[in-house]
Amino acid sequence: MARKRTYKILLSDDDKKILNATIHNKKTCKMTIRRCQILLELDENAPQHLTQMQIAKTFGVSKSTVSNIVAAYVKGGIPAIIKINRNPRSNARRKLDGRMEAEILRIACGPAPDGRARWTLRLLEKQVRLEFDEPIGRESIRLALKKMNFDLT
Repeated sequence: MARKRTYKILLSDDDKKILNATIHNKKTCKMTIRRCQILLELDENAPQHLTQMQIAKTFGVSKSTVSNIVAAYVKGGIPAIIKINRNPRSNARRKLDGRMEAEILRIACGPAPDGRARWTLRLLEKQVRLEFDEPIGRESIRLALKKMNFDLT
């Protein structure tokens, strides 16, 4: 026996117009279009509405995605579906900018430390830690050198 639905989706004509306009807008991303289409399919005013599992199979998403779309609509309405809220602070910031990459390249192109024939990533990491206030990992240094096609050998 299926579980009772917690939320009922009843879209008005204005809501449907907004969703269709968003779907047909050329600048709308694919994920937002899919969210709008799923919400239109979930409308209980429609003559034939599908279950969440049927919608998930039709659109190639998981059932939890459909449930999350329903919950977002109930909490925030259509703007919650259309607009994707991303916190810019949550994304990882790059530690290396172009200026620091140039400094790393300057160090790597310079003479090797005393007693060494060449620079290694560990030696570069120690030198960068001495010259800059912020410690930078070996992997970041390696990627910066790789980006500039610089070979340590």
